[in-house]
Amino acid sequence: MGLFRRGPRRDGDEVPRDPEFAYFSEREAALFRSLVRESFAELGLEVTVYADYVRDDAGRQFGLGNLAAVCHNDRRGPRVWPQIVRRHVGLVLRTMDGPSALDTLPAEQIRSQLYPRVVSGEGIDPGTFGYARSVAPGLYEILALDLPESVMMLTDEALEPLGDLKRLRDRALDNLRGLPVEGHETVRDADGMCFEVILGDSFYTASRVLDLDAVVRRVTGRPLGEHGALVALPFRHQLAFHPIRDTTIVPALGAMASFAASGYEDTPGAISPYVFWWRDGTLTQLSERDEDGGELRIVVGDDFQALLERLIAQGPGPGPGRGSGSGPDRR
Repeated sequence: MGLFRRGPRRDGDEVPRDPEFAYFSEREAALFRSLVRESFAELGLEVTVYADYVRDDAGRQFGLGNLAAVCHNDRRGPRVWPQIVRRHVGLVLRTMDGPSALDTLPAEQIRSQLYPRVVSGEGIDPGTFGYARSVAPGLYEILALDLPESVMMLTDEALEPLGDLKRLRDRALDNLRGLPVEGHETVRDADGMCFEVILGDSFYTASRVLDLDAVVRRVTGRPLGEHGALVALPFRHQLAFHPIRDTTIVPALGAMASFAASGYEDTPGAISPYVFWWRDGTLTQLSERDEDGGELRIVVGDDFQALLERLIAQGPGPGPGRGSGSGPDRR
């Protein structure tokens, strides 16, 4: 899985785009939706296709956003979309029509397969995920059951028979800590800008921000210091971080803000397009879009501004090009 995605060459930008999935041309979007309808029909289910979901006669809805992003990001292009769509639809129907794992698995096995997930609040219904913990503006931690073919986000009702919520969360965090680091890459430029990225196929890679100190120690061999780190979690398969120790934070902040915004676009499992300041487990947002949703900017509060000033006063960090760039806007 690459850090900076490059989609396959398809219809150019000059071709009219689909209103819902702008990375598709109108022709590509029509092909994608027809493949979805045909795949459901092959498995005996007729569905009505809408812009970003389908609905069957029983009123069940199946969102298309993640599947569309998977197709878009596959470098092989539209020739493999039929098999991608067919596999996904088959998995969805097996999950929906089969017996629930919550009814068939022993309680202890369920606990052993629990993991915390950090997700965008856009997909969280407060009525069914009342226990969800806010970890940053627009981001929530929920508990998920990891299954061989799918990941089940657990509702209040699903968790109730499993015991005390705090104990379940502690168990899920222990399970998360036991996962391997699948991949690690360092992003750097000639001017000394540098940050680290862990990446992998696990649906819980980005959620390791919940155990960041241990992850940083595991990847770099050094613990985080008192100032914490910059972090970005653009989608479920990536977590970027830069330990804050000196003025190299300045170029890293701008680069990570761009990295997060780029990685968030058109990806399955998108989480956040912003960069955050992690300190003692608390995430503070440091980047945002302007009011029109266009230009990206860095905006910091008094605490982070004071930290920047202390780091500048103590002197530059190692490496060329340190401490360059203009300062951020203050809130």
